[in-house]
Amino acid sequence: MTQHRELAAGRWSRFSFAEAMANIGSEVERAMKWRAKKNPQYSELALQRALELIQLTLNSTRQLPRLKETARVREALIDYFYGENEYHSTDEAWSRYFTQFTLAARPHVL
Repeated sequence: MTQHRELAAGRWSRFSFAEAMANIGSEVERAMKWRAKKNPQYSELALQRALELIQLTLNSTRQLPRLKETARVREALIDYFYGENEYHSTDEAWSRYFTQFTLAARPHVL
């Protein structure tokens, strides 16, 4: 079941890579926020939305560097939220990572 029907129907492929990653980052931020507030249900829902957006990105990306980047993000996020955190991720590191895409996607904000 998709939570992003309109995006899955083709709109997602029109986003730039930076816009896609910024949107993924918004969901990851929500997941971290809800986890910090001890609300695992909302955290899980936000993470599932992020993972769905990652899959949409993988499905719509044909450039190898972007495919690799997106696949690595998925792997590291799954490790961070569900695994042993072998990559030693932190909320702060994820926030810094995704902030760069937000800034790149919206240069007029600067």
